[in-house]
Amino acid sequence: MKYHLPVYLHSANYAKEFQETIDYRASFRLNLQCRDAICEAIDAHYRNDRLDEAAVREVVEQFGYERTMVVLANTVRMKDWDRRFSPDNRKWADTIPCPCDMLGERGRQFLTDKDHPRLVDLFITQVRKDYEREHKPSVKAALKDNAAQTAAEQNPRKCKEPER
Repeated sequence: MKYHLPVYLHSANYAKEFQETIDYRASFRLNLQCRDAICEAIDAHYRNDRLDEAAVREVVEQFGYERTMVVLANTVRMKDWDRRFSPDNRKWADTIPCPCDMLGERGRQFLTDKDHPRLVDLFITQVRKDYEREHKPSVKAALKDNAAQTAAEQNPRKCKEPER
């Protein structure tokens, strides 16, 4: 799995005060690059009223789910007046923690607004589905965990006799 630099959630002032300016700037640049990559992926993969799943895959492989979702959530939040984003995606956007600098007017720099909001909404829906699919525990793993827990409850631990 590819390593992705985490999103820096604090303000520029905080970064300066705690000598984290390099991390702040790197995250800021990646947010802008992610914004551009989302727009490019939508342009490249939207055909015949359909957004190919490769669009999301390309962006997530390059930037990871966290950064991709932060940039998308910021777009929805900054356009809270725009009802072309689905109610589910608007609710979802409110659950994603965004960097302090995305709040207010500065957040406009990170808008994915080169494409129609309905296309961005399609992209968001696909990101959410892919994320849930990848981060949902498998049924097999859940059954195995449940069986192990049941066995532990039925057989309390016994002290093992030392060998003689």
